[in-house]
Amino acid sequence: MKVIRVKDANEGGKKAFEIIKDGMENGVKVLGLATGSTPETLYQEMTSSDLDFSDMTSVNLDEYVGLAGEDVQSYRYFMNDQLFNKKPFKETFVPNGKAEDLDAECKRYDGVIADHPIDLQVLGIGRNAHIGFNEPGTSFDVTTHVVELTESTIEANKRNFDKVEDVPTHALSMGIGSIMKSKKILLMAFGTDKADAIKDMIEGSVTTDVPASVLQNHADVTVIIDEDAASKL
Repeated sequence: MKVIRVKDANEGGKKAFEIIKDGMENGVKVLGLATGSTPETLYQEMTSSDLDFSDMTSVNLDEYVGLAGEDVQSYRYFMNDQLFNKKPFKETFVPNGKAEDLDAECKRYDGVIADHPIDLQVLGIGRNAHIGFNEPGTSFDVTTHVVELTESTIEANKRNFDKVEDVPTHALSMGIGSIMKSKKILLMAFGTDKADAIKDMIEGSVTTDVPASVLQNHADVTVIIDEDAASKL
């Protein structure tokens, strides 16, 4: 696990972009992408660059259950707004949060991942060390599944909604087993509220109580953290 310390999120976005650019120059064709505030500076670097993504495929980590892609709170909308509308990709995949049969949608998305093996997976990390929406206690072997979000995750995500009652209680998430099949993983974390999770991920034991700790078992992981997120290492 390679750890890169940066001054702040802006520098972190630039460093992450360098890694993606280098990856594309060396054959990366499929990017696993994340949502939330953490990767926003990366997406800003991508959209302001002269890189051409029209031959690239993206596979997103997750989506809220119950939200259509046109909903401004959905992750499909976020990705379109932050990246895809400005830098078109060849193909983009996000789970369908409005699927009538969620189990069937999980199987369909597993098929998407199998057909488009991820070369480079971008991750954030939750305050409770979740990756994707794989909350503490999730099996390391699980593939795409329906997740009941914890109170801490709902609390962290309420900033994007008018009130906490509007935050969906469930999500579709790529599983840890699928994430670990990515050839390369790039995890970003900024701010003091991520410091405990980063310490547990890097220095703690590998346990399902700390989902991100499984990354210790991956052969190619780069972690980009600012001074605040690194403060407890």
